[in-house]
Amino acid sequence: MSDLSTARANATAPDAARRDEPLGLTVHALPTPGDAPMPDARRTRAGRWQMLLLALVCAAPVIASYIGYYVVRPEGRRNVGELIEPQRAIPAAPATDLNGQPFDLQSLKGQWLLVSVAGGACHAACQNNLYLQRQLRETLGRDKDRLDWVWLVSDDAPVADALRPALSQATVARVPADALARWLSPAGGHQLADHLYVVDPMGHWMMRFPANLDKSTAAKAKRDLERLLRASASWDQPGR
Repeated sequence: MSDLSTARANATAPDAARRDEPLGLTVHALPTPGDAPMPDARRTRAGRWQMLLLALVCAAPVIASYIGYYVVRPEGRRNVGELIEPQRAIPAAPATDLNGQPFDLQSLKGQWLLVSVAGGACHAACQNNLYLQRQLRETLGRDKDRLDWVWLVSDDAPVADALRPALSQATVARVPADALARWLSPAGGHQLADHLYVVDPMGHWMMRFPANLDKSTAAKAKRDLERLLRASASWDQPGR
């Protein structure tokens, strides 16, 4: 073989050898099931659990105060107020003040409320409830600023001018009767206007006092209010 042929053979030999080598492959690890994107349904479920946990954290102080009032209590304690279960939130209902201006019922949240309901004519039973509301609040002493007394007027009847000075420290709003009936309810055999109602700072109706309170039974109602305020003292402060 000539020198030229020998050179050509030597030059092509490495290429041939390379063509005869096995093909090298790089194998990448496959994704594990845990690495797969979370399905929409699972992601939605996880979000709901997180929202529920947040709601429980926010409600924990109120729940703790109820436990302190109704569960962890000395033997023999007697409360005159009736616990409402399930509790009912303040409705998103149209309301006005006594001057006919719009009133936002949600603005009542953030404070304990002692509530009465009656028509604008406010006959003797209504006036008695308003008097007891004012007196119960005043007798709470330094805790009175943690409680608002509220009169919800259930009709369009005008409120007498002679009555208005006595309402200077009250919150008064007109609310449609049907909206009130969906939120508050009386004991069997009684009318909505027969009771006083307690609403917690989260806006939940949670207690109903017996119908037609008088001065003697109001003293027992005062003890219930004092216990509620004492049980919630760690998280509830005066004002909204």
